[in-house]
Amino acid sequence: MADPNEIEALKASLRGALGTADTLAAIRQKVEAFDSRGDVAADDLEELARLTLANAVAAQALRGLVETMRTRRGAGTT
Repeated sequence: MADPNEIEALKASLRGALGTADTLAAIRQKVEAFDSRGDVAADDLEELARLTLANAVAAQALRGLVETMRTRRGAGTT
């Protein structure tokens, strides 16, 4: 029997991962515009560090939940 809380957690986790990906996508043009012969400003690096960490944490949380669900169903892990 499906666990509604688990399904809602999966939905929320996916929304979180997509939200952080959208935030990264929003700064894509800024990063693409960096001069390859120049330097990257400290503030830009801080912003990238913060956003990439948020993205990594959200993606790993989603992956962890999926693996937990797979294990509970006997599908194993990869």
